[in-house]
Amino acid sequence: MLQEAMIQVRDLSYTYDSGRPGETTALSGVDLEIRRGEFVAIAGPNGSGKSTLARHFNALLLPTRGQVLVDGLDTALPENLWEIRRRVGMVFQNPDNQIVSTLVEEDVAFGPENLGIPPPEVRERVEEALVLAGLSRFRQHAPHLLSGGQRQRLALAGVLAMRPACLVLDEPTAMLDPAGRRELLETLQRLNRTQGTTVVLVTHYMEEAALAGRVIVMAAGKIALDGPPEEVFARARQLEELGLELPAPAEIARGLKRRGFFMPGVPLSVHDLVQVVKGLAQGRGS
Repeated sequence: MLQEAMIQVRDLSYTYDSGRPGETTALSGVDLEIRRGEFVAIAGPNGSGKSTLARHFNALLLPTRGQVLVDGLDTALPENLWEIRRRVGMVFQNPDNQIVSTLVEEDVAFGPENLGIPPPEVRERVEEALVLAGLSRFRQHAPHLLSGGQRQRLALAGVLAMRPACLVLDEPTAMLDPAGRRELLETLQRLNRTQGTTVVLVTHYMEEAALAGRVIVMAAGKIALDGPPEEVFARARQLEELGLELPAPAEIARGLKRRGFFMPGVPLSVHDLVQVVKGLAQGRGS
């Protein structure tokens, strides 16, 4: 059951190089609420403002106008910064930018050690984070020997050791191969399902967005669409106008519909598409 708001965004606008030549408005009048326990995907074309929005969720950026609250804490107040960063952990596109140690378990311990957490609890957090990220058997490995997907999960484990209530991931699979992407996404789904972690995934892959419980589509610094995946991806024409593609199963179903086949809803996974096709085959055979 979803609980109170984790992140509240009120009339948020952000301008890069504000007041200087070449200033660029990236966000304009965004209103948004993300509740505890949600898995939210933020999608949109390049330049839509999705990454700029995500960077406001743990005060890496501060509003030019408007307000962002994290668990009721205003990100614009300096005294709230430490607590906000503790509650909202960020994972970026390139995991190597977040890896600081030469041993996996030492890298995971880096964050909690810098918080001044007692060593016994640090060890407990490291063990927990390695298990959650599926990296326990690699604890004594050098990070540079891990695969791309494993290094991204190591970056995630380092954030998990801080025990944030919310994970914000900015294009975390952009540099991964299909296997690495699958590993990371399965980890995020497991964290959301079993730990109740709030997950905000910024992505331009529609197949990834379809895995979330809610999809927010950004365009020109504003929210263009917001709702469950099946509702958002039913707006195929609007998505096309924004330069976005449907998930492959939904696109195949759309092609079948154009050929006169009845489509009950929008299949978002291969499994859903197979069930639809089976139903069509049975219908024609009866």
